Amino acid sequence: MKMSPEMIKAQENMKPGVITAEGFLGEDDRNLVDIILQDEQEMAALKLDFEKVAQKMKKLLEVGEKGLGEPITYENFEIFVYEARGFLACPFEDGIFRKKVAVVKNLKNNESIMYSDLSIHLLEKHHFLQGKGSKFRLDPEKIKKVLFD
Repeated sequence: MKMSPEMIKAQENMKPGVITAEGFLGEDDRNLVDIILQDEQEMAALKLDFEKVAQKMKKLLEVGEKGLGEPITYENFEIFVYEARGFLACPFEDGIFRKKVAVVKNLKNNESIMYSDLSIHLLEKHHFLQGKGSKFRLDPEKIKKVLFD
């Protein structure tokens, strides 16, 4: 699908070395619009709402911060939150986010995901879950298994 100038700029910002050393696209060679469209279709098929997923991720990150760098248990989750010094800019150029990372493990099925403040923003505002193979890729099936099973 044809990309707008804003999407072209965002995709350029996602390349390795621009904002992060690894970038946001992994080994995904699809264009940004196609990545987003496919992820939106997968989320809909799994009956996952972007806003509800983002709210759950925010809540778990907030709860995990109370562990002060140690894993804590909350409901059926083990949550570990750590923060590195510095900030990351959104590749869509609409915000700057602390380098805060949560690792959330579902204790019922031992599935886990890793995400950052920026990951939540990208999911909620841009429906961008990152490219396949990206370190912070939020696979829709994994989201469902970890957060909602």
